[in-house]
Amino acid sequence: MRADAARSRRRILDAARDVFLERGPDAPLDLIVRRAGVGPATLYRRYPDRESLVRDLTGDLLGRLEAAAHEAARVDDDAYAALRRFVHAAADLRMGAVIPVLLEGLVVDAELVRVRTATVHAVEALIDAAHAAGTLRPDVGMGDLVLLSIRLSRPLPGGLARLDADDTLLHHHLDLALDGLGPSPIRTAAAPARAPLSFDALVTAADRPTAAGP
Repeated sequence: MRADAARSRRRILDAARDVFLERGPDAPLDLIVRRAGVGPATLYRRYPDRESLVRDLTGDLLGRLEAAAHEAARVDDDAYAALRRFVHAAADLRMGAVIPVLLEGLVVDAELVRVRTATVHAVEALIDAAHAAGTLRPDVGMGDLVLLSIRLSRPLPGGLARLDADDTLLHHHLDLALDGLGPSPIRTAAAPARAPLSFDALVTAADRPTAAGP
C-alpha cells in the first residue's frame, strides 16, 4: 500500500472508530468523511458499503491490540507490569468502548476469526505469565479483563464527559481496578472464589463465532 493510501486509510479508520462510538453503528458515513478530512470518493472507493468498513475497522483494532500485547511483553520484564501496560494501551485504542458497538453490525468471517485468535493468544500469554509469577490473582481470566475494560471505557454521559476530556480519569480508574487484581484478594461470604472467565466463554455468551470457525 502506498504511503498516501495508508495515511488515508488510517484517517478513515480512526474517524470511523470515534464516530461509531459517538453515534452508534448506523452513524452517517458522510460524518466519517468529514471527520477524516478525505473526499467521499476516497472512502467509498476503499469501502463500498458500511459492512466492509466495520469489518476492516474491527480487524485493524484487533491487530493493533495484538501489537500492544507483544510490545508490553517486550518492554516490561515484570509480568504484571506488562499486563498493566497492555490494559492501558487497549484503553488508548478505545477498545472496550467501541468493540461492543461494532459487534452490532459485524459479520465475522474466517479471516477475522484468525486475527482475533492471534490477538487472544498474545493477550493470554501476558495473563499466563502474570499468573505464573504469582502477581495476578488466579480467578482473573481474559474474559474478566475484557468485561472490566468495557465497563470502565464507556464514555461518560452528558456533561460528565467534560470530567475526562483527555482520558486521564479513565486511566486513573483503570489503575484503581488493576490494583485490585493482585494475588491476595479479600474475600467475603458474598464473594466466594470463582473460576476465571475465559475469552471463549465471553464469545459464546455474546453469541459470536469462536476460534473454531466463522
